Amino acid sequence: MGEIASRSQIGFSLFRRAVIAIPLVLLLGIASGRLAGSGYDNSWFAVLHKPAAMPPGAAFGVAWTFLYILQGLALAIVLNARGNRLRALAITLFVLQLGLNLAWSPLFFALHQVTAAFWLIVGIIVAALAATLVFAQVRPVAGWLMVPYVAWLCFAAALNHDVARLNPDAER
Repeated sequence: MGEIASRSQIGFSLFRRAVIAIPLVLLLGIASGRLAGSGYDNSWFAVLHKPAAMPPGAAFGVAWTFLYILQGLALAIVLNARGNRLRALAITLFVLQLGLNLAWSPLFFALHQVTAAFWLIVGIIVAALAATLVFAQVRPVAGWLMVPYVAWLCFAAALNHDVARLNPDAER
């Protein structure tokens, strides 16, 4: 009963969690974007003036897919850290930042609230950074897996800010 799990048991446990966490995070992200009509196919977005740094539409799909996979893997690693005193806090912060993330596309693309979306992404950055720091305390590799996401959020915030600046009437 009180035996320590073998490396293979721990590895399989992580695999089971990853098989659930990665597709779940990825599907939630895809669903948020699709339901909100995000992307260059959105007629409202298509007519907005874009900043020079705006990547092509396909880049967003590739980037977000990669970032959601990394987040799912980081979450699986934290979920597998049973007994860690910060595990519950890490999971709570992750769920908070993911929930905020999932709200951004509807706010920006469906409701056309460019300024509110900017402030939301600032909040996402704060929550994601907090989750990343706690993830790193639970398992350093989990924290490192979140770093590209935080960096992309900063870039996305700059793009959001520039779209708001270039399109002062976008919300009307």
